[in-house]
Parts: sequence; C-alpha cells; structure tokens
Amino acid sequence: MRSAFLILALLLGACVAGPSGPPPQASLPPSVEAPRLDAGTAARNFAEVIDRVRPVAERECRSRAPRLNCDFMIVLDDRPGQPPNAFQTLDRSGRPVIGFTASLVADARNADELAFILGHEAAHHIAGHIPRAQQTALAGALILGTLAALGGADAGVVRTAQDVGATVAVRSYSRDFELEADRLGTVIAYRAGYDPERGAAFFNRIPDPGNRFLATHPPNAQRIELVRRETARLRAGG
Repeated sequence: MRSAFLILALLLGACVAGPSGPPPQASLPPSVEAPRLDAGTAARNFAEVIDRVRPVAERECRSRAPRLNCDFMIVLDDRPGQPPNAFQTLDRSGRPVIGFTASLVADARNADELAFILGHEAAHHIAGHIPRAQQTALAGALILGTLAALGGADAGVVRTAQDVGATVAVRSYSRDFELEADRLGTVIAYRAGYDPERGAAFFNRIPDPGNRFLATHPPNAQRIELVRRETARLRAGG
C-alpha cells in the first residue's frame, strides 16, 4: 500500500498553485491588476507577514486544537525554477511546517495575499487535514483493494485498486478541506490585521479547477465568495 500513500502525499503537497498564464480579462480587484513588487518589498512583506500572522495562527491553534503541536515553522524554498506554491506538512517530530516557494512570494501583489495564504496553510494543520486525509485514503484503499482481492484479482491489480481507492477517497474530500482552510484562514489573516478579501484576489490569477470531476480544489469563484462572506461577518463583529 506504499504507492497509495505516495499518491496521497502528492495530492496534499501542492495546496496553492500559482499562475500558469495571463490573468483573465474580466473586471478584477486592484491587487490583480497591480504590477509585481520589487524583490526588496516582496521580502519585507513576507517577513512582516510571518511576524504578524504566526502568533495569531498559534493562538487559534491552541484554542481550537489544544492537543496539537502549534509551534509553526515557516520556511522558504528558494531553489531556482520552483513554481509558485505553498504547502503544509509535518516534520518527523510532528511540528507543523508551512512552506512558500520564493516564486510565490515574488508573485504576491501585496502583504494581504501572503497573509491569507499563510492563514490558509496554518488552518490545514489546525483542522487536522493531514491525518483526516490519511484515514480517508486508507479506508478507500482498503475497500477497493479488498473488493479486487475478493474478485480474484492478482497482486498487481489489487495494488492498482488500492491506489485508485486512496486517490478517489482523498479527492472526494479535498475540496471540503480547502474550503474549511479558506474559512479559518480568513479568520487568522483578519485577526492579524490584514484584509483577507483583498488577499483572496490572488485566486483570479491562478488556474480555475472549475467543477471538474474529482478536482482537488473548489472553483475559484466559490472560494472568493466564501472569503468575502466570512470577511463581512468578521467586520460586523461576528
């Protein structure tokens, strides 16, 4: 079943994918139309966002999930050629790690975008999405693998069935996980003093998964609307 969990790791590893082409020609928020920042400003924004968002994320973590390790480590992947991306994982001791590629930091049009992304990735940990996804994948692999074995399939076919079961199971829940992280990420960014609605404008610059069958991420418009509603609730004192 090792290959099934390799697939799971690949599905979980790329949470925020960056732009792959020109932005759409619709009416977009100002942050979408703004030019890229110079390298110095982008680096300062990233450092400021870490200083302001990390303590808020850790407070939310300790409040909502007191049994978790809430000591977030934030790292920058500055290897050349890496696409814009952010991810959340755990190190060997169970400490939560949030990674940004340097290209994502460079592509952000303002600090609000970085704050929203950081809040979103921290929310994945707080909501326990990695262990929940692992349990879901294991159940899917066991169910489909068992059915294949009962049908008389050989070992190779059973392994393939396990891989398919794990993939389908995780993809079935991954969009819900992303929306959960968007909602809590909005709260974290807002409480750190940033504008999550402005930050979520980066969704206008990344490929839209639309409503494809078993897509790992929800449609961008749905995510933007969720952030808009949650931000309005917070501004109203919710």
